[in-house]
Amino acid sequence: MKKIYYLKSCDTCKKIMNQIPNIEQFELQEIKSNPININQLEALRKHTDSYESLFNKRAQLYKLRGLKDQQLQEEDFKNLILEHYTFLSRPVILIGELAFIGNSKKTVEEMLLAI
Repeated sequence: MKKIYYLKSCDTCKKIMNQIPNIEQFELQEIKSNPININQLEALRKHTDSYESLFNKRAQLYKLRGLKDQQLQEEDFKNLILEHYTFLSRPVILIGELAFIGNSKKTVEEMLLAI
């Protein structure tokens, strides 16, 4: 399976996706117009060590709601991601059993090597 969860208004997502050869082989899901559902999130979780690893702590809502000052549990991270697209770290790129989450330079380099 090859799939990318992304936000079309995110320039960083666009930049990363432009580096992917044969991107037409990937299923693309724009998370604002087609939010991630519970089944998809649970499937993503199986590729990671936690829901927290899928969570975007740089989201404006994270700061606005004062979530950084709370002790969030796994269930909280899961529910927040399902509640609003901005809480999913992006992009999330699945290549077979591998998941590449976020936009760090190291993550992007590893993803490009895996393709």
